[in-house]
Amino acid sequence: MTDTQRAQIKELRLAGYGYKKIAHALSLSVDTVKSYCRKNNLAGVMAGKPSSADGKTYCKQCGKELLQKPNQKTLLFCCGECRQTWWNAHPEMVNKKAVYSYRCPHCGEEFTAYGNSHRKYCSHSCYIADRFGGECHE
Repeated sequence: MTDTQRAQIKELRLAGYGYKKIAHALSLSVDTVKSYCRKNNLAGVMAGKPSSADGKTYCKQCGKELLQKPNQKTLLFCCGECRQTWWNAHPEMVNKKAVYSYRCPHCGEEFTAYGNSHRKYCSHSCYIADRFGGECHE
């Protein structure tokens, strides 16, 4: 485990992430993350709602106190700008499950598409060339 990974584990654990999410984000085993957390006083019930000892919750980006409304989803950020800034700074935490792999029927090139399970062609020009004849201009 590198020093960078150790720092990321500490940061993510203090942000309220569980062992499995941290392990997945950093490509480590869950036991490695759990062991490191136990040795460095980061163990215990930290996952879930990011809150402090006084029961209040704070924005993950700027630290501003959040007003939680009952029977509504727990807020993690105070505004859209903080949410966007935080996610841009933590791309490893994005859980992309809808990535599909294909082979273009026109040019034969392998490609991936996110979120579109019905895609056929690698580009619009391949689609046009295959449907109407002609050469692909890529």
